[in-house]
Amino acid sequence: MLEAGYAPQVAEDGLTGYHLAKSNPFDLILLDVMLPGLTGFEVCRRLRGDGISTPILILTAKDLLDDKVMGLDSGADDYLVKPFQVAELLARVRALLRRRNLGTTSLKVGDLTLEPTSRQIVRGGKAISLSATEYALLEYLMRNAGRVLTRAMILQHVWQYDFDGNDKVLDVYISYLRRKIDRGHQNSLIQTVRGVGYCMENIDA
Repeated sequence: MLEAGYAPQVAEDGLTGYHLAKSNPFDLILLDVMLPGLTGFEVCRRLRGDGISTPILILTAKDLLDDKVMGLDSGADDYLVKPFQVAELLARVRALLRRRNLGTTSLKVGDLTLEPTSRQIVRGGKAISLSATEYALLEYLMRNAGRVLTRAMILQHVWQYDFDGNDKVLDVYISYLRRKIDRGHQNSLIQTVRGVGYCMENIDA
């Protein structure tokens, strides 16, 4: 974390971490689930109960759906399963920090609406569920609606990771978004600009 430009403070047990997080204005809290004393889930619940709104990222080796639901229901903003690559952890951290620093103004393109504060996405009156990466990609496209974004711009902003020329991950996530956002609607909001990148735009069919 230090190499990435962050200045972490470390707590060796849950109770110490709870008091540290409660009494200091951190930008982000990383919580391991298997902490001595209080679990990461319990620390998260207590902090949210105290009105602490700092973004929380839970780290755990538990990958069962029920564990993920428990983590998010405890008030966490994101959930990362071990083992993971440091690059993915840093990307999640950056995404949470960006989200915190962005304004609360609703984003709207055509009949698609995104609420940054609640992360709720609705199109045509129907709520849409997205993964953390899908959400980050959609938010970036919507904040730049009407503007052509190059593949390099999107990869740098959403992933901030060197793919060594392999940018197929972007096409994969664009296809995920299109299935969730555009499928079943008369007009597509995510436009391909051949040889350049993508653009979010409401074009009547």
